[in-house]
Amino acid sequence: MSTPYPFTAIVGQDDLRLGLLLNAVSPAVGGVLVRGEKGTAKSTAVRALAALMPEVSVVPGCRFSCDPASPDPACPDGPHADAAGVPRPARTVELPVGASEDRLVGALDIERALSEGVKAFEPGLLADAHRGILYVDEVNLLHDHLVDLLLDAAAMGASYVEREGVSVRHAARFLLVGTMNPEEGELRPQLLDRFGLTVEVSASRDTDERVEVVRRRLAYDDDPEGFAARWAEEEGALRERIAAARALLPHVVLGDGVLRQIAATCAAFEVDGMRADIVMARTATALAAWAGREEVTADDVRQAALLALPHRRRRNPFDAPGLDEDKLDQTLDEAGGDRGQDDEDPDPGPDGGGDGGGGGGGVPPQADGEDRTPPRADGGADDTPSQAPEGAPDAPGRPAGGEQRPVAAAEPFRTKMLSVPGLGEGAAGRRSRARTEHGRTTGARRPEGALTKLHLAATVRAAAPHQRARGRVGRGLVVRRDDLRQATREGREGNLVLFVVDASGSMAARQRMSAVKGAVLSLLLDAYQRRDKVGLVTFRGREAEVALPPTSSVDAAAARLESLPTGGRTPLAAGLLKAHDVLRVERLRDPSRRPLLVVVTDGRATGGPEPVALAGRAGRLHRSEGTASVVVDCETGYVRLGLAGELARELGGTAVTLDELRADAIAGLVKDVTAAGRAA
Repeated sequence: MSTPYPFTAIVGQDDLRLGLLLNAVSPAVGGVLVRGEKGTAKSTAVRALAALMPEVSVVPGCRFSCDPASPDPACPDGPHADAAGVPRPARTVELPVGASEDRLVGALDIERALSEGVKAFEPGLLADAHRGILYVDEVNLLHDHLVDLLLDAAAMGASYVEREGVSVRHAARFLLVGTMNPEEGELRPQLLDRFGLTVEVSASRDTDERVEVVRRRLAYDDDPEGFAARWAEEEGALRERIAAARALLPHVVLGDGVLRQIAATCAAFEVDGMRADIVMARTATALAAWAGREEVTADDVRQAALLALPHRRRRNPFDAPGLDEDKLDQTLDEAGGDRGQDDEDPDPGPDGGGDGGGGGGGVPPQADGEDRTPPRADGGADDTPSQAPEGAPDAPGRPAGGEQRPVAAAEPFRTKMLSVPGLGEGAAGRRSRARTEHGRTTGARRPEGALTKLHLAATVRAAAPHQRARGRVGRGLVVRRDDLRQATREGREGNLVLFVVDASGSMAARQRMSAVKGAVLSLLLDAYQRRDKVGLVTFRGREAEVALPPTSSVDAAAARLESLPTGGRTPLAAGLLKAHDVLRVERLRDPSRRPLLVVVTDGRATGGPEPVALAGRAGRLHRSEGTASVVVDCETGYVRLGLAGELARELGGTAVTLDELRADAIAGLVKDVTAAGRAA
């Protein structure tokens, strides 16, 4: 077994270490979600935490880590007679992103269950993590059905495995720790709320601190055991402090005034439900115990809010987590009086890092004077394309190069569902029909590998003709491995939704571009809810560019869309050809994920020789490869040229207007898209 990197040797990352240590002091806090860019010691810190956790006493021979002082009465290995417990270190169990359902919850031997009537159960990772740490790296990439199982276990403190009427239950209480890179996609709100705390981490920009990180890491890689030995004293001291804080925790007083501050804070920030109030109370109590105090102070409440509320403030996937600290201070003062300047600050961690330099809860403070407001165009100057004469000076307030400054998107709306025709086999999602592990049963087949979903009727039909030859006696059914049948199921898959957005001068009228951005933002929100990957190609001037390669992060796509400038000619063919290149590469990377091409344009094509004919040929290229497509027609006014409709016919898809894209318009939109795809 490799020697883990010492927790006390981690440089900086004060919020990260504080969040983990508070959970070590009080597991009832509910775990921690670590958000941040790659290479910021997220996984290193989580793995190092296990060495600081106190040992647990378990029933000898129990595969489910039952506590001998209070064994689980429903334990599959029970009932447990009175026996002395055996101490062992707390476990850190890692859940891989690609894990199967059986690996997570365990598996029943269906053949023995049917033929012998016994519950032959092989425990999964949830059983291994009981009374320990369940660590999910890249938790935002976990499959939906595994997330659902994880949510159920975290909420009920137990795991249930049911297969065709045969069920097993065992305790599964664990400290849930997840790490994620927000650039790769966000978490579902239901899972976000299950994490007690969240911290935001980033690499230090301080040269001396970065040098120290590299120095320590190189020393550890050269001699892990020797490096760990040099930090053994600090590790021991921190372990003792955790134990002392755990012992003090039951004696910490949470006064009515502090409880009122907690409730007022949660109400002021309009968090959903009551879980935030409970988590804040537990976190503030743990902070007081960590500082060696028996009474919770307003400063504890403030720090608890910075850790427990940011991720619960998200109202949609485009909202950045965080809190207005001025509003927080005002709320605390109004609810409990001025906190005063002489209050002792709680000791936040082994290195005295405080709240991470004032950011608190992992939310880095903004640079002084930095304006986060999206730039807006200047008055009526945006109502016409920005094609200034060559050599003319740029208009005041307008970027050089004949561009208009980006305009803000209109308010997003709920869109009609656009789906890819046919039956796919891609990653689980919520858009197009597909063969999946979960969904309605449509048939049966012989299992390939381990049996995961038994089709009971088909299994009985396969075994029935052979009962006499197998010498069956009595009422039991003699079942062999060859009789077992796997259920085939139909559900929904996630797709690759590639947006091709016209940013040329013909789209540059302020109201039109604002509406277009609002429509694309609405489609991005829909893609987030349906678990799609998204990509963004834009075209204007003389060329097209990939503004965002395919990713699971709709936040990144929304950010690119917000800063999208407009102006110049309309190289429609270049945009379609660039999209073709993107889809060709993605088919090699992920052949099972089917694409949906969404072209947002008024259909005009200018620039170069025969621009309309070139755009038609590019459209037919997509059609020849069977790419499902939708053209969002952005043409406005009383006189319409219908160019977007002609483009849709070349693509073999369908055209919809911005108004038709809304969920409360034209009920037959999905049918039209599907019918057009089949006709292609």
